[in-house]
Amino acid sequence: MPPPLTLVLAVVLVGYLAVASPLLGKHTYDRLARTRDQDPMAYRRMFTLWSAELWTLAAVALLIVAVEPNLDAADIGLVITEPLDDTLGTIVGFLVAAAVGVLVFRRLAAKGKPIPGQQAFNHLLPRTTVERWYAAGLSVTAGITEEIVYRGLLIAVGTGALGLSTEVAAFGALAVFVAGHLYQGWRGMLAVTLVGFGLTLLYLRTGSLLMPILLHALIDLRGLVFTPQPRRELVGHAG
Repeated sequence: MPPPLTLVLAVVLVGYLAVASPLLGKHTYDRLARTRDQDPMAYRRMFTLWSAELWTLAAVALLIVAVEPNLDAADIGLVITEPLDDTLGTIVGFLVAAAVGVLVFRRLAAKGKPIPGQQAFNHLLPRTTVERWYAAGLSVTAGITEEIVYRGLLIAVGTGALGLSTEVAAFGALAVFVAGHLYQGWRGMLAVTLVGFGLTLLYLRTGSLLMPILLHALIDLRGLVFTPQPRRELVGHAG
């Protein structure tokens, strides 16, 4: 049976991820939507807060692994188990698909048409070069930390400490992951469910978080940094 410290940390972490983090995320996102036009620093403050929160959660996840003798880096996917050639091939394939998607979105934006799914997180889109760097930083941060916490640790804790099957543990971890995107509304959360399901399948198939981390970061970079706003929105923000 896991030592008390492991259980306490795991329960606190899961409780925070399932309840506190979604509510905090929605609160800060709604506040950004209200104040961004009047406060030029609001975007940077929120992205700094979200990045700090994610790295803290990842640190707690790694602490749980460190104090739990039945968990190690391999149990939460921090190993490379697939041949490097297969991994590189998957990355190249995704980059090609992502490049095509960016070109399509740019054409839509140039014609003043809305980008599919963009409305769910519209206020996260950067408007300046500095904000693009903040968006890029959060994208990479989310790719690393969310995969460690939601995919690696939660599935391992579910199958290990709670004795759940891999499928049930993965479903529970996915549900908590989707809840963390409450600020996007039900349409955005539906899209997050599909993306999270794909990342979960990839992790379970490879046994490593390397590919989910890379793909997660690339998906977020495409969504935040490389997806332009429609022309009419850019005109509306001018001045």
